[in-house]
Amino acid sequence: MFFWRCTPYFAGFPVLVIFLLTLFTGLFVSDSVCADIYRYEDADGVVHFTDSPTDKKFKIFLKDLRKDRQLRTRFKTAASVNPQEFEHLIKASATKYGVSPALVRAVIQAESGYNPHAVSRAGASGLMQLMPGTAKSLNVSNTFDPKQNVDGGVRYLKFLLDTFKGDVSLALAAYNAGLSKVARYGGIPPYQETRTYVNRVLANMQTN
Repeated sequence: MFFWRCTPYFAGFPVLVIFLLTLFTGLFVSDSVCADIYRYEDADGVVHFTDSPTDKKFKIFLKDLRKDRQLRTRFKTAASVNPQEFEHLIKASATKYGVSPALVRAVIQAESGYNPHAVSRAGASGLMQLMPGTAKSLNVSNTFDPKQNVDGGVRYLKFLLDTFKGDVSLALAAYNAGLSKVARYGGIPPYQETRTYVNRVLANMQTN
């Protein structure tokens, strides 16, 4: 645990530089510095930093990316699930919206590994990793409810497929990167993550 404060004399950008230099220097000499860092500026302009906030006035300033990544990985892969458990939901939604069941399975496999409790670093959640805004527009009130999640996700896939006249690759690119990004680049965006995602889902379809 540490607590660090700055006087008004050092307020502003120099404080940030000093703090970051202190922090990152510590990263190389002690694992104890690897923690979420919180910041609070009091009424006198004194800035306080700590990794163990005891007051709600402290707000997150710097995330421990290593810990965050490890937690997400454990959370996303912790659940031992049976894909067949969701097969009836997949078939029902695929039939309802006229989408290939193999495509739905492939998207779920790539998005969450069939873990209905999966949450991404961007905030997407559930089997088909719906973003909060997307879920709201689809009237999905609980993204962790497999039935709602799959129904909403397949409905969104159908919308994207219709938008791109049945082009599965473009629909998948939009599902991953967003419709506006595909429109901006006139095709699959030049993002390695998106291109890898599209290829992975297409490959998954061959085994589903």
